Amino acid sequence: MGRVDGKVAFVTGAARGQGRSHALLLASEGADIIAVDICEDIASNKYPLSRPEDLAETARLIEALDRRVITTQVDVRDRSAVGAAVAAGVAELGRLDIVVANAAICPLGPEAPQAFIDAVDVNLTGVINTISATVGYLKAGASIIATGSLAAFLPNTVDAGPAGPGGAGYGFAKRMVGAYINDLALQLAPYSIRANAVHPTNVNTPMLQSGPMYRIFRPDVENPTREDAELAFPAMNAMPIGYVEPIDISNVVLFLASDEARYVTGMQMRVDAGGYLKAVPYKA
Repeated sequence: MGRVDGKVAFVTGAARGQGRSHALLLASEGADIIAVDICEDIASNKYPLSRPEDLAETARLIEALDRRVITTQVDVRDRSAVGAAVAAGVAELGRLDIVVANAAICPLGPEAPQAFIDAVDVNLTGVINTISATVGYLKAGASIIATGSLAAFLPNTVDAGPAGPGGAGYGFAKRMVGAYINDLALQLAPYSIRANAVHPTNVNTPMLQSGPMYRIFRPDVENPTREDAELAFPAMNAMPIGYVEPIDISNVVLFLASDEARYVTGMQMRVDAGGYLKAVPYKA
């Protein structure tokens, strides 16, 4: 028996990166998957986003695990489109037990204020839209998991000048995701539905491994390469690593989705190599 055997999970940003990793691990542990992603670029975000073939590959990998999967190209900023994807998936798969609100962008650099708006619309409004569209299908024992960020809680990272309006929007949105999940968990607790946030440090995905991110980490280099940036990545963390892998986040998502965490709710789960405790004083 898998740890989420017989359950159905809705995963946003599932075409690649953390979202694909979450979907695959949940599927490997017995869940059927409703997988959505935008599969096109957003103008203010200066690294390429996923493509339809990425989402198709996620579906292929899930089917190879002998699980059912429904995929739809969806922009999480569009609440009606998210709702339609959820409704279609539940109609096909019969239920909904797990919600992973993962889709995000990080439009760094000296862009126009639209980058702030886009970051908030995807990273915060997208989470709210996802939960709004799914919560009506959830029953006792269900689990909502939202992706936050270590960097959003650290000074002089995404909120610093070189990160621009998009960085400020990213930080604001991810902090508000934590607050939203905290308060939502209290409202859902009487129904035995759980809500938790996971806050990763740098994760080895296309968001991290991108030109705009390299320039934030290495402003002293005119055109920094991955090798240049990787010298600076460990500055985020207390442990001597530059980044974690998507599976490191997925393992926590799986725990929170499973019945092993049946009484775990309202948590801010930090998979951050000690980055938060390095920067933020302990408060009893």
